[in-house]
Amino acid sequence: MTIDSSAITPKQFLGVAIETALEAGKILREEYALPPEISYKGDVDLVTQADKRSENAIVARLAKYFPQHTIAAEEGTGHERSSEFRWHVDPLDGTTNFAHKYPCFAVSIALAQKGRVLAGVVYNPIYDELFAAARGDGATLNGTKIAVSKNTTLATSLLCTGFPVHKRLASPNIHYYYDFTLRSHGVRRDGSAALDLANVACGRFDGFWEFGLKPWDTGAGVLLVEEAGGKISDFRGEAYALGGPVVLATNSLIHEEMRTIAFEISQRDPNSPLQPPR
Repeated sequence: MTIDSSAITPKQFLGVAIETALEAGKILREEYALPPEISYKGDVDLVTQADKRSENAIVARLAKYFPQHTIAAEEGTGHERSSEFRWHVDPLDGTTNFAHKYPCFAVSIALAQKGRVLAGVVYNPIYDELFAAARGDGATLNGTKIAVSKNTTLATSLLCTGFPVHKRLASPNIHYYYDFTLRSHGVRRDGSAALDLANVACGRFDGFWEFGLKPWDTGAGVLLVEEAGGKISDFRGEAYALGGPVVLATNSLIHEEMRTIAFEISQRDPNSPLQPPR
């Protein structure tokens, strides 16, 4: 069934995204119970049968409802269309975790119109946690409204970040990890940016930063944070664009403290991937 995009609201788009994420999550649960079938993109970047099955199901369902929309999917099975609407799909965010039977991974689906995210879902099928947001309608966890934390200082905050699976020696993040570990209540690295952002949105984490993420990594998560009352920017304090070199997401109360420290660290590190000055 094709849906006329001009006639529906972000909340209605969200309904399709939720339905699609739940279908993909069922596939991931089935695959999680089996020995993983692993291949590689490059030297260390894993792809499993679960990634492929999940993505195929997501793309097929979205294309059925919205054949005129562009679908950008991590494993490359999406399609380009001449449309202002673009779906960003990560069928399995946290593939390395999945392959090692560490139950921290998710389906992430977001719809953007001219780069502005309208609806997003992050679903962890093992814990059956469905994070969802429609622009202007707030964010929820399993249907219950969520909000960011109330911590006002970095020293009392729990943070999270991530590291690339390849070219780790070239990543500047170890410098930020060191400084923020010393200045905060702690820093966690769980291996799923989508879940990290969702956990900022529901107040489990107070802040998150990472480098080099793709739009399908952050599309749903940034909307969750914003709709839950948090703040998103780069280290210069400028608006974060999907696919930008660095993202900072917080409960808003510690945002400027984190941003200032991160920017100071970047000035000591010539390899830091900051947005270029205007």
